Amino acid sequence: MTSPQPAGPPRVPANDLRPQYATIRAEIDAAIAAVLERGWYVLGPEVEAFEAEFAAYCGAAHGVGVGSGTEALHLALLACGVGPGDEVITVAHTAVPTINAISLTGARPVFVDVDPRTYTMDPAAAAAAITPRTRVLLPVHLYGHPADMAPLRDLARRHGLRLLEDAAQAHGTAYRGARTGTLGDLAAFSFYPTKNLGAYGDGGMVVTDDAALAEQVRLLRNYGQTDRYHHQIEGLNSRLDELQAAVLRVKLRHLDAWTAARRERAARYTATLRRAQAPTEAPWAHHVYHLYVVRVPRRDAVQRALAQAGIGTLIHYPLPAHLQPAYAYLGLGRGSLPTTERLADEILSLPLYPELPLEQVDEVAQTLERVLSTEY
Repeated sequence: MTSPQPAGPPRVPANDLRPQYATIRAEIDAAIAAVLERGWYVLGPEVEAFEAEFAAYCGAAHGVGVGSGTEALHLALLACGVGPGDEVITVAHTAVPTINAISLTGARPVFVDVDPRTYTMDPAAAAAAITPRTRVLLPVHLYGHPADMAPLRDLARRHGLRLLEDAAQAHGTAYRGARTGTLGDLAAFSFYPTKNLGAYGDGGMVVTDDAALAEQVRLLRNYGQTDRYHHQIEGLNSRLDELQAAVLRVKLRHLDAWTAARRERAARYTATLRRAQAPTEAPWAHHVYHLYVVRVPRRDAVQRALAQAGIGTLIHYPLPAHLQPAYAYLGLGRGSLPTTERLADEILSLPLYPELPLEQVDEVAQTLERVLSTEY
């Protein structure tokens, strides 16, 4: 599925990373220069410090920096002992890297439908999908809104399963007052540049209160080494580098202010929108609005009309994972996950980033309302 845009960049982009760098340029440049002057680029003091600082931010005891959000999930699953013949229950309404991480272990992804209000894992559907081969529940805190973790924790406890949070879009998100990263056995974060806390390249982290799980991830990320050239287990190479850690340490100091700016812009959208279905923030949730996702009729036509008005939008995600050719072997056809499939036809991500001018928020909302009122 394609989403036509006019020639050239839109007047109001869906996202723009440049203004953020401009506001913290001096801090970022100094942090990078310090790493270059030190000449230590892999698993050094910046990574160690950022691991401790980000874990503390989440309220967790341990953080292990890795090469990407996908690898954070992959290594977390391996640390939980997941392998061929096992099953991991997750959702199809997510970025495909969630599913890639499961496949990399040799396990089978098992898709369940999502709650129509929060767009996150439906606990009742997860319960119905458990088999003797299930090892892990993998809910996704999608768009910056947490999954309903209490029933999922109870479910995992009753069946002896691990509970792994996909927190790639959920830096600072909270559930009943507790931040993501502390809601399951362990959590996987991404620091891809567009994330709420984004590096200037790839990066990820596994966060946990379990010292044994943290140590297993540390071994796995660095060839299984205990000491140089001494390998306790088979591992791989997935390490957050010093430059990215230095950048992320600077950005972490600004994260709460950026989250407040996102929430302000989201509230402004919600106050204006009447014909589009605005996102839900459950009473037990603190939404950090990684994305502001609305539901509209005839979504593709609406997206084209906004593009013609100079407004950039995105779709997260137009084709659910269970309908992707890569996962045809799972045997799930259209109609198997009705809520997920309906969302894929209706969702539209509006422009949202902390530096987005408020007048442009108003312009987007008013234009969307006008499109919906005149054409539908």
